[in-house]
Amino acid sequence: KVTGLKVAYGGIQDVKSVSFEVREGELVSLIGANGAGKTTTLKAITGTQPVAAGDIELMGKNIRGQGAWELVSQGLVMVPEGRGVFSRMTITENLQMGAFVRKDKEIEADIDKVFAIFPRLKERRAQLSGTMSGGEQQMLAMGRALMARPKVLLLDEPSMGLSPIMVDKIFEVVADIHARGTTILLVEQNASRALQLANRGYVMESGEVTMSGDAKQLLNDPKVRAAYLGE
Repeated sequence: KVTGLKVAYGGIQDVKSVSFEVREGELVSLIGANGAGKTTTLKAITGTQPVAAGDIELMGKNIRGQGAWELVSQGLVMVPEGRGVFSRMTITENLQMGAFVRKDKEIEADIDKVFAIFPRLKERRAQLSGTMSGGEQQMLAMGRALMARPKVLLLDEPSMGLSPIMVDKIFEVVADIHARGTTILLVEQNASRALQLANRGYVMESGEVTMSGDAKQLLNDPKVRAAYLGE
């Protein structure tokens, strides 16, 4: 739950008093044009961007000001825009890094589960991740996030720069992860695909939430269709 979030870059307010919530078990989409403040909002939630004002709660506990490394162990995990894989590590090593905060003995079993979701990664498990295509790296970034066993998964522009076939695959996997019980906040420029998947949605413009509601209602709203679906 985010309340009154404000984030400033060098005196310029990038996020202006944004409030929204993601309930347990939901898939919520945050849509908006490039530069609307979506990524900054996610960075603020995950402790990688300083917050000027507002509160951020995870399962009823205020987490504002905590570092990303602390939040991962509490179940809040992000797949960043641009994927951010460890390019000089193999696929398997990237997945092991996703489980860095874990101390249990089920890590290898979870790697096998990721390979079941992404068979292409299994085929190339010893390959350096920096030599893979953008779509394959996106799969790996999502698999690495799953290795932390997230309670809430934040996805920042997972379809960006991918081929249409790979976009289909990524959204299929997002739907599958949600169906398995993971709560998801999906930030996407592809408004149509994001709202088709979601339970609810929020629209961001110029650092503010300007619309919110049931995802299907937003998908059919004339303003949303004109602004984001080219109609």
